[in-house]
Amino acid sequence: MIHFVVHEEGDGVGVVVVEGVTKGQELTGWIMEDDKELKITARSDIPIGHKIALKDYKPGDTVIKYGTDIGKIVAPIARGEHTHVQNLKTKRW
Repeated sequence: MIHFVVHEEGDGVGVVVVEGVTKGQELTGWIMEDDKELKITARSDIPIGHKIALKDYKPGDTVIKYGTDIGKIVAPIARGEHTHVQNLKTKRW
């Protein structure tokens, strides 16, 4: 079962595609570009459609999704944590 998808190998986040991801759950992700799977343990509950961090981030780091810069980290994020508006902000404003 695929729990999250990643568009490109260099992306730093994946998008959860199932309901009910919970802290401690072992997840399977699919990297679309290379048709590869990866495993990660969720470090927090993550709603469907939200992002999961594929690596550790510190404030000021840039996040890549779809091969594109989607914003900067404003609070530390560990691999497997929920990545959303509480810790990631756009660079536009």
